Amino acid sequence: MSKEKPQAEWKRKLHEIIYEADTPMGKLFDILLFIIIIFSVILIMLESVKEIDAQYHRVLFTLEWIVTVFFTVEYIARIVCIRKPSNYIFSFYGIIDFLSTIPLYLSYILAGSQVLLAVRAFRLLRVFRILKLVQFLGEASQLKRALKASRAKITVFLFAVLIVSVMLGTLMYIIEGDEAGFTSIPTSIYWTIVTLTTVGYGDIAPITPQGQLIATIIMLLGYGIIAVPTGIVTVEFGRRARGNNDGNTEQYVHVNTQSCPNCSKEGHRDDASHCYNCGSILNE
Repeated sequence: MSKEKPQAEWKRKLHEIIYEADTPMGKLFDILLFIIIIFSVILIMLESVKEIDAQYHRVLFTLEWIVTVFFTVEYIARIVCIRKPSNYIFSFYGIIDFLSTIPLYLSYILAGSQVLLAVRAFRLLRVFRILKLVQFLGEASQLKRALKASRAKITVFLFAVLIVSVMLGTLMYIIEGDEAGFTSIPTSIYWTIVTLTTVGYGDIAPITPQGQLIATIIMLLGYGIIAVPTGIVTVEFGRRARGNNDGNTEQYVHVNTQSCPNCSKEGHRDDASHCYNCGSILNE
């Protein structure tokens, strides 16, 4: 029994460093992880440039191995210091961590390792985990609530935009026809969406005065449509912020970066002693 306590203690400290950011060591680990992630993404970009890869291939390959070894050790450490490894392994970030670790190993098994560049780019998603630092938690929580409260309005808005796109696309198909590139209704709808979002690839363009008039209306309409989702979220964000200040709505409860050692759930209240998800004790 006495032999298990030191082991539980080092696991607890390792868990605190890797999964949490409230302690100096936890913050230092997250900063180090952030730097290595950005560095690894820069390596991927440089490797994709043929001239640079041809001249510095050995250096880039060595640095990639160093990064991969770091991610491998970190991945194993995350599994070791948690009571139920499957909760981490099959979680979103657990899968991302795995995908960011295996590409270099797979390059020795699978031919055409350049395909794995896209997989290695998933490492950038790990930055979102690091943004759990205390100073970002309140803002992230408020933004999440604003987006959640706005989802019904945004869904209705997108559905309305889709209806407008189908109607105008069908009208452009009737007016322009095959000569201008509007060969089918789906193609015309594609052109309408591209024009409505002010992207304008230029692969299809109206040639008749009527079609050009409709295109002009769609372009002007596009500027207003782009602003609507942003306005919806901004209004909801501001309303909740004012409500919290006035005490009229649900007050914001501050949460920390403490991670449950059993199920890895984060976002616990400062005064919490048990995990809100599985009920395990947070601080033993």
